[in-house]
Amino acid sequence: MAEHLQHHGVAGHASSADDQYLETPPGSTYEHTDAHVGPMIKFGIWLLVSAVIVHVGLAAMYWLLVRESTERVDTRRYPLAVNGRLPAEPRLQQFPRNELYEFRSKEEAELHSYGWVDKNAGTVHIPIEDAMRLMLQRGVFTSRPQDASPSAQADLFPSDSSSGRMLEKRRE
Repeated sequence: MAEHLQHHGVAGHASSADDQYLETPPGSTYEHTDAHVGPMIKFGIWLLVSAVIVHVGLAAMYWLLVRESTERVDTRRYPLAVNGRLPAEPRLQQFPRNELYEFRSKEEAELHSYGWVDKNAGTVHIPIEDAMRLMLQRGVFTSRPQDASPSAQADLFPSDSSSGRMLEKRRE
């Protein structure tokens, strides 16, 4: 305590602004530096009053919205469906998951079956495995020409601009 008093200049009887906080005044029931109770009580009361007003206002708004929604029950559920007519395309899907499942099932069946694409033109579709096997047998997927000699290929190297897919002659 003595260091505290010396630090604040009490030992040399010099008065400073902090001297009033060194001791609680005699006869005081609380520290005189604490917050005042009166303004805090007023704030709490106004906070409570405003909370009650807000809750009453929200209850009234909710009651009005419920009353209004029950009055509109007699209106038609689908106002665009006049005389059984459907709205113009595109329409919303009623069951998108079912429609997606049916679409994928149809495509999967088409990939693994034989059938006509255009009967008049004589175009058919075959299972995907058979089509890939036929393409390999016919040599459609070759990366380099089969008739090129090894000496001609020695002058070729993959080009940078095609990420190695095309061959070009070496520059000298």
